[in-house]
Amino acid sequence: QVQLVESGGGLVQPGGSLRLSCAVSGTIFSLNHMGWYRQAPEKQRELVAGITSGGSTNYADSVKGRFTISRDNVKNTVYLQMNSLKPEDTAVYYCTLGYGPNYWGQGTQVTVSS
Repeated sequence: QVQLVESGGGLVQPGGSLRLSCAVSGTIFSLNHMGWYRQAPEKQRELVAGITSGGSTNYADSVKGRFTISRDNVKNTVYLQMNSLKPEDTAVYYCTLGYGPNYWGQGTQVTVSS
């Protein structure tokens, strides 16, 4: 079955950086659109970034210029590099597969606080 396993979350100070990883198994990774969503307390889940099978990317306006999504089709892994983190980036971050999205990871907590 398809599995998405995120890692890399944690506590970071404002202005700091984190890199999230999502390892995918059970499907042909290279053919799939991948994304990162987040959900902050008492807020709706929102799309953060997406990357097509061909490598085209899109970002939420709130993270443009600070976050970078990338993929490694050999390691079957998608990444989210997050720089210049702000307290409002605090959320649970989810890796997704497919345009639906069709599959979700379990989520990883990112907390930005001094």
